[in-house]
Amino acid sequence: MIQVDPPYGVTLRRACPDDADAFVAMMSDAAVYPGTMQLPYADAAVWRHRLTNPAATTGIVTADLHLVAVHDGQLIGSAGLHPAGASVRRRHAMGLGITVTSAWQGQGVGHLLMMAMCEHADRWVGLLRLELTVFTDNSRAIALYQRHGFEIEGTHRAYGLRDGVLVDVHSMARLHPNPPRLPSASSSP
Repeated sequence: MIQVDPPYGVTLRRACPDDADAFVAMMSDAAVYPGTMQLPYADAAVWRHRLTNPAATTGIVTADLHLVAVHDGQLIGSAGLHPAGASVRRRHAMGLGITVTSAWQGQGVGHLLMMAMCEHADRWVGLLRLELTVFTDNSRAIALYQRHGFEIEGTHRAYGLRDGVLVDVHSMARLHPNPPRLPSASSSP
């Protein structure tokens, strides 16, 4: 668990099935779900199932990490690392998703979640590549991702339907800044 210094009073922890109702509230916010690929009318049973069995959404057993940001007992954001695909040839990569409630956007919660995701990917999983997509008109999110080393690799035209309009997304990725290396022969016992 990562404790953030005041004044934020924000705590990061793993998401759990008891967070389902809070995810419904966050994903029902008209200022939040249009920025994601989630659909309106979030359902607590669906979220409870996702949070109970993360592999159910991808069909593979993984070392997913799904964190939530909490302030005064309220869920104010989440971020997750998920397999980039089922192919063994994509084990070096994971997808990243992040959401922050509208009241907490622009207040550093996204930065804290991104720091935790990148640290986990680099120091504990040894991922070489983190991937995400972001709507091209979400300049605040793009700036956040670039701050954490993500680069725009391309643009997908008419990628998703948002409020009746097809919209474009940027494909962004971050390569491990200092990939793990084998120890030198002199450091072996």
